[in-house]
Amino acid sequence: MEEFVRYLVSLLVEEPDKIEIRPRTAGQTKVYQVFVAQRDLGKVIGRRGRTAGALRLVVEAASRKFDERATVDIIS
Repeated sequence: MEEFVRYLVSLLVEEPDKIEIRPRTAGQTKVYQVFVAQRDLGKVIGRRGRTAGALRLVVEAASRKFDERATVDIIS
């Protein structure tokens, strides 16, 4: 799942080499904390958080395919 999250985020940013993903566990849910370059932060969050919401939705749906729970947090 971490590579999938990295792939999705890399499609959105101009500096994909600066993507950092830190997996954490919160109860039964795997939380992928995503760090990007400061100039790419707005692209990952999107207008009114729509891009971030869509990213979370896709990751949550994909994780269910593997009988897991996962979500994404974008850290500034």
